[in-house]
Amino acid sequence: MAEHRPPGQAPSAAAISLLAERWTYLVIREIFFGVRRFGQIQRALGIAPNILTSRLTMLVDVGILVKHRYRTDPDWYEYRISENAQLVVPPLLAIAQWAEEHLGDDPVMRVLRHESCGKITHPVLACSECGEQVTARGLLPETVDRPGREPR
Repeated sequence: MAEHRPPGQAPSAAAISLLAERWTYLVIREIFFGVRRFGQIQRALGIAPNILTSRLTMLVDVGILVKHRYRTDPDWYEYRISENAQLVVPPLLAIAQWAEEHLGDDPVMRVLRHESCGKITHPVLACSECGEQVTARGLLPETVDRPGREPR
């Protein structure tokens, strides 16, 4: 992802900038919800082909999506969320769920069902150490040295 980050830009700012590019989040959302082929994504979003090509290429380049060929002569591809991006998708879905509930006005909305228990759920952020749900009030920011790198 370094090639997609302007010099001097913080990694978190680069990630937000990347994900906030017009259409990027919607492309990821459609792929998560099972719309994986170029033409299907294009029809679902009404996005111009050149913009969709640009977004898909960038998302593959940064490792959020992987591209699988499903037909040859000519080569046709479908896109999936990469293993590397499995951790970033739940926070994106949490934002999407919040938006559906608080900003949407359609009579129907997309929800998420937890495969294991079968219940409709909302993604939450949990502490990797104790498992407790994390909220802004319970977090204390601090700076530490990155493992394996010399401090500045």
